[in-house]
Amino acid sequence: VNLYATVAMIGLVARFDLVSLPPQFAVFDNTWVIAVALVLYAVEFVADKVPWVDTLWDAVHTVVRPLGGALVAVTTLGEASPWLQGLIAVAGGTLAAGGHFTKAGTRAAVNVSPEPFSNWAFSLAEDVFVVGLGLLALKFPRAALAVTGVCVLVIVLLARKLLRWIRRAAAAAVARREHHGREVGAGTTSHREL
Repeated sequence: VNLYATVAMIGLVARFDLVSLPPQFAVFDNTWVIAVALVLYAVEFVADKVPWVDTLWDAVHTVVRPLGGALVAVTTLGEASPWLQGLIAVAGGTLAAGGHFTKAGTRAAVNVSPEPFSNWAFSLAEDVFVVGLGLLALKFPRAALAVTGVCVLVIVLLARKLLRWIRRAAAAAVARREHHGREVGAGTTSHREL
């Protein structure tokens, strides 16, 4: 859900040797990688709290998050055959894309609320979840895997509901347009008759 927080967290854990990480995580232990991830996380933290700015941010990240998820997944794999790296890249990118589209869709739905508090609450809950899942993954990777599995299931269920909602909203918009067109046409005819 938050690529920059994930990369920064891995980098900081590796930098301060808080948890013994495999050697392939050394790529995250770079001052520039950590600094850029922290700066972008700070920008995202603020952007996520502003209605419609968060939607614009999510639109830009429709490409960034899945690619970042694929890169993080391949990096954490370590030495592996090219076909396995490709498979893991697709899996990581798909998981990141699923999380992204769920977040972006939910955020767009929250943005129609006239008050900003629901947007802030949703964003803060997301921030806490990302950091919490990251810490859980560092101490209890199997538990984090189970939580991730549940999240994937929720994403699938939410995606189905979101698609149904989009279809209904599109059908309602078409019906309104057709109804409005008939009213305008009827109004034109009555003017001609006068």
